[in-house]
Amino acid sequence: MRVAPAFLILNLLLLAAPAMAGDVVLVIHGGAGAPPRAQLSRQKEAAVRTELEKALKAGYAVLSKGGSAVEAVSASVVIMEDSPLFNAGRGAVLNANGQAELDAAIMEGATRRAGAVAGLHRVKNPVLLARAVMDKSRHVMLIGDGAEVFGRSVGIRMVDPAYFITEERKQELAEAQAKENQKQAAVPVRMYLGTVGAVALDRSGRLAAATSTGGLTNKRYGRVGDSPIIGAGTYADDHCGVSATGWGEFFIRAVAAHDVCARMRYRRDSVGKAAGDVLDGIAKRGGDGGMIALDDRGNVAMPFNTDGMYRGIVTGDGLVQIAIYRDSAPPKARK
Repeated sequence: MRVAPAFLILNLLLLAAPAMAGDVVLVIHGGAGAPPRAQLSRQKEAAVRTELEKALKAGYAVLSKGGSAVEAVSASVVIMEDSPLFNAGRGAVLNANGQAELDAAIMEGATRRAGAVAGLHRVKNPVLLARAVMDKSRHVMLIGDGAEVFGRSVGIRMVDPAYFITEERKQELAEAQAKENQKQAAVPVRMYLGTVGAVALDRSGRLAAATSTGGLTNKRYGRVGDSPIIGAGTYADDHCGVSATGWGEFFIRAVAAHDVCARMRYRRDSVGKAAGDVLDGIAKRGGDGGMIALDDRGNVAMPFNTDGMYRGIVTGDGLVQIAIYRDSAPPKARK
């Protein structure tokens, strides 16, 4: 597997200037699972960019009206969960049993409140159930049937499990299982990347992060990755918010999202150095992926060590920027 030091691939084209007091910033990712440039059709790229822009605008609409960072990341992630283009919600990959098995988490930095869910089969928008766990229960994480029973009790929308089964994901599962039967250990990167996430800074200077995923193609029934684990794939505190995407087992072992924030708090590292160094450590152990990180001054880091990572940012003036590859030039502002 090819990996590169994260500090070499931090995309400087998408670094926000430090925010002034009262400024807002929203950063999103659609996963570090972008295929090599030659394999991404113009139609697919245009479709992905459209969905990322919709997600950014949904979150910005909340922030620009004085809404909270929690509300903004929820709004952005819902848009991506509803799209079949990402490995979350409607577009989730399938486990070894041919089912979509969904995980999500959300965290509010100032209060350290958090909600997480895992092993879902019927919840249309897992991020909304994660938020309900945070807001309407005394727990942090609920899983499987128990999480869905709770979701019904608080009005979370359920769908038939068939809603999540797309032809593209069925084909990917068949390919992965064929490789497994041929005893090929490695699974193509696109089989396990594509998680979505968002991190926001609101007018009150509060941070929040959210992540949602279908996990790994052909994963064992019951497998849980880093996305719903607070501190691994999702974390926010007073000074930092992080959402990760990649090979979850490596991010769990690294306690990656919390490590970024800890390096900033205790070593006074910048958000760029902290995120880059944490991803470098994951790469050295054989893992790949990426993350988005945001500090309380509006500084942004988006390191990744895959071919590309779907990502975007919108700042207080409404400027939207979207990129996929390391040399991607952001488009003109759309307000």
